[in-house]
Amino acid sequence: MSSQTENNTKSISVLKAAWLIMVVTIVSKLIGFIRDIVIANYYGASMVSDAYYYAYQIPSLSLILLGGVGGPFHSATVAVFSKLIPNLKEKPSQEVNKLYSTFMTATIIFFLLLSVIMYIFPRQIMGLIISGGSKEMINLAAVHLQIMTPLLVIGGIVGIYYGILIIYKQFMLPNLSPIIMSLAIIGVVIAVPSDKKGYALAWATTLGAILQLVIQYPNIRKLGYRLKPNFDFVNNVHFREIGELLFPAVLSSTVGQIHIYIDMFFTSQISEGAWTAIGYANRVFQFPVGVLVTAFLVPLFPIFARLVADKDYTGIRNYFNKGVGVLFFGAIPVIIGILVVGYDAVRLIFEHGEFDQNATFMVTEALWFLSVSIIPYVFRDSITRVYYSFNDSATPFTVALTSVALKVLLNWLLISVMHFGIGGITLSTSLVTLFNATVLGYFILRKMKMGYKTLFINLFKMCAAGLITLGVCFVAAHGYDQIIHMSKIPFELIKITFIAIVCLAVYIPLNLAFKMEYASELFNRLKAKFVK
Repeated sequence: MSSQTENNTKSISVLKAAWLIMVVTIVSKLIGFIRDIVIANYYGASMVSDAYYYAYQIPSLSLILLGGVGGPFHSATVAVFSKLIPNLKEKPSQEVNKLYSTFMTATIIFFLLLSVIMYIFPRQIMGLIISGGSKEMINLAAVHLQIMTPLLVIGGIVGIYYGILIIYKQFMLPNLSPIIMSLAIIGVVIAVPSDKKGYALAWATTLGAILQLVIQYPNIRKLGYRLKPNFDFVNNVHFREIGELLFPAVLSSTVGQIHIYIDMFFTSQISEGAWTAIGYANRVFQFPVGVLVTAFLVPLFPIFARLVADKDYTGIRNYFNKGVGVLFFGAIPVIIGILVVGYDAVRLIFEHGEFDQNATFMVTEALWFLSVSIIPYVFRDSITRVYYSFNDSATPFTVALTSVALKVLLNWLLISVMHFGIGGITLSTSLVTLFNATVLGYFILRKMKMGYKTLFINLFKMCAAGLITLGVCFVAAHGYDQIIHMSKIPFELIKITFIAIVCLAVYIPLNLAFKMEYASELFNRLKAKFVK
């Protein structure tokens, strides 16, 4: 009985930690959004902002993808070190400290070599990535890259720090860390005089990364970890285990970055400010979608893993179809909002200072084409968690690698042949996301039956309700534009609020009328709580 109580207590503790992480993630996204608004206000969609975002893609591979929470360095640290630390209240053993030193030494050497290469050959590297850009653009991006080369080393070290802190159940610091970067950028951009803002973004980003490292180091040292250079890379069994975990995980993370480099190559052929506009469109897209996916997949992932361990495939089907169904239900109003008032939202948030009407239209155009990927996006991310629950990371990696060729083909067709412009980049992203979701959804059937029928019947009902709602919202928006006349900020705020109310007032009753399962269940739960 006491054992059962202990297990329940652990489950509650894990659930509380998951919700805490989710809340911090939402706060981080909000502050990141404010950071983007500040950057847009001071730089607009210009050559300087393009140069910064082009250059940042390389060090961000280390700082965010490889070293971030959930990245390969963090995951490998947790997987190996957690087995070697039987008591979290005691200082690490000599063996653990030796492994820590070996891992840190190897990481620093590897990323230091990459940093030296980046620092010596920045123009050649940026010239390869943005070969369609002007000489001035390449030179500007090259200087930005040189300033940000320390991020490569810092990213690997921070990833190891994240892993160790999470092993010791210190969840807050790793998840608060990205906020430090955003605040550093906001502070520097606002403080630096307008005539000296050329490289301020690059210096602010480097400062933010250093601060991420500095605020975590005292906790690592307090836990008892000491770095003593150790070059025993061959005879250390546990270090080899880290390498075996790290290599395929790094490859998987790198595939997504390859897609970005492909987009950078083709975007440099379009117009000045195009890459900045795509970056802002992605941030606007990720704000509602990222929060939506995080809110449901944080609690669902451990459930999938437990059900796979118990071989409860019926449970997996039920949780997956219901979880993804709820994500679809929430995603469709987001799509409607982007299509109807996306321009108004971008104008309200970004169109200040140097960010002009042309920049607003570029961001909105990219956002419109990106919005259609929301449905396959949430399906792909959800089905990937099922693969991971089966300890299968090879299939998602293989599918992602295959999609690289498709990305090149679609970009070439839409940009170079059909001249779609900035929308062609995000449309190809949406089509690749659809490809990944479809292939992953099909291949999972080799492991278990998923019972998609109910899910897609409900999706059809949602789409029917969504199309009707979209038409009503377009009419309402047109009427609002004709009747209401006032200054920009109140005009856009009232319009967005008005369309949101109209959307929900039409979409939810239609789903109830179509007897869409998830809407009916949600309505009944709310009704029961209200009656109670």
